[in-house]
Amino acid sequence: MLRRAQKERQEWLPAGQGAEAPDHDNLEEQEVEEVSCTKYNNYFSAPRFYCVETICAPCGVVIAWHKFAKAEGVAKILQFLEDIYADPSSCPSYIAIDKGCALLKHIVKQGHWPAWEPTTWIIVDSYHYINHRVTDHLCQTWCNPAPFNGDAPNLVVVNEDKEGKPYYKRAFNTQACEQLNAWLGGFQTVLNQMTVSNFDFTMHVLLFLHTQHVIARQQGRQEEAGDESEDEEDENGVVNREQEGEEDDD
Repeated sequence: MLRRAQKERQEWLPAGQGAEAPDHDNLEEQEVEEVSCTKYNNYFSAPRFYCVETICAPCGVVIAWHKFAKAEGVAKILQFLEDIYADPSSCPSYIAIDKGCALLKHIVKQGHWPAWEPTTWIIVDSYHYINHRVTDHLCQTWCNPAPFNGDAPNLVVVNEDKEGKPYYKRAFNTQACEQLNAWLGGFQTVLNQMTVSNFDFTMHVLLFLHTQHVIARQQGRQEEAGDESEDEEDENGVVNREQEGEEDDD
């Protein structure tokens, strides 16, 4: 949530009632400021928006972002998702969100479930799921990010530890947006002092650079994995050729 401290006041914000105009040595500058305060009294700033909502892929790539004016309601979240995924073929298999159970209830009540049911399963991200009530049957049954009963095999995979013992592991990261919010928190002080146009531009640039960094990191990992696999193939090839040579000598 990106908000400005209430005690701070910027020059582009409307002057409060009964506020004294600042003293200036130059009367012309004072007159200009008084005129500007009375004329431009409808400026908007970042604190007028409740929060910034983002959609991220599990790898961290930012897909879309939007500002919510007064509240992070499930109706606005649904409209945001429907605007981004207007084509059913582009809908993701899973949508992980902190209000997943409330969003699912809203989708069903509003009659939107037939459009989402064939493509998407709405779950709660693992960070917020631990704080949801265990008595909420809908949340525990339909929005569990890691069910162990086999209902969602794509969410849970079996891995082995160093000792070779199997254990359950989440198939992908459901906290990508929360991690992005933590990263954006480092720029919150600067962003909260900006006008709307500067805020939008800076936010878009930050998310673009973040996405480029994530893509470059993923490409680097893939190249390293490819080099390791080639090295293993070369070693296996040398061993096989040596074994064949020994058999020929015999």
